[in-house]
Amino acid sequence: MVEPTLTIGDFSRATHLSVKMLRHYHDIGLLEPAGVDPYTGYRRYGTAQIATAQVIRRFRDLDMPLEEIHGVLSAPDPQTRSRLISAHLGRLEASLARTQDAVATLRSLLEHPPAAAPVRHRHAAAVSAATVTEVVDRSDVLAWYQRALGELHATLAAQHITAAGPGGGIYQTEIFTDERGEATVFLPCQAPPRPMGRVTALDVPAAELAVVTHAGPHVGIDLAYGTLAAYVTRHALAVDGPIREYYLTGPIETPDQSAWRTEIGWPIFETAHLPQAAPPDQ
Repeated sequence: MVEPTLTIGDFSRATHLSVKMLRHYHDIGLLEPAGVDPYTGYRRYGTAQIATAQVIRRFRDLDMPLEEIHGVLSAPDPQTRSRLISAHLGRLEASLARTQDAVATLRSLLEHPPAAAPVRHRHAAAVSAATVTEVVDRSDVLAWYQRALGELHATLAAQHITAAGPGGGIYQTEIFTDERGEATVFLPCQAPPRPMGRVTALDVPAAELAVVTHAGPHVGIDLAYGTLAAYVTRHALAVDGPIREYYLTGPIETPDQSAWRTEIGWPIFETAHLPQAAPPDQ
């Protein structure tokens, strides 16, 4: 029996996909009509294609890219199809978590403006460290630093070298201004490690810093940056140089994000004549 077909207009009404969208899906090979009149170019769709169109529409409602939808529909087996769908759902869940964090932070900021964290001055002594340095996108910095720090700890453990303090990060200005730049994550250690993978030995130079400690997860860390920027500007202390972060307590130490503590350091003029803050906890 020949499958009954619908005009593109009727198929549009049946699936709630616009004619323009159906033509686009045809052009990219995502949903090809059952037949095209060779003289008029009119498209006709089989009734069995309604279900496929409904699946596509729901994937688009979940913001799945068209090429991924094509991969799902053309998957050679159910396992591949499930893996592709699960990967997209995982990205959606991560995006939802970021949205929820942003909403909570915004609501707190509007309803209960936080008091500015105290700013201190600290001399960061030069240290020998294991390091990972790469050019990274700002949007990837958080995940990149966590992976790099984990790699540093694993490398020192494999070489039986003891860490000599909390890990830290050095972030060049281009990361903030151009959304891409050089970042270095370092872990002070009692002996220089042998190069392994991305890990190399480096002497991290000394620096004079205005510092503030951010409590909790990295959502909202920009508030601490703002506090520092306002402070060094008011006191005319700022000098050119990369921002530093010291990970006093983080995911390496505890999964409890409320217990995380990150010290942020803004480079300033020499402050030997000013009261010094204590160094990061060893």
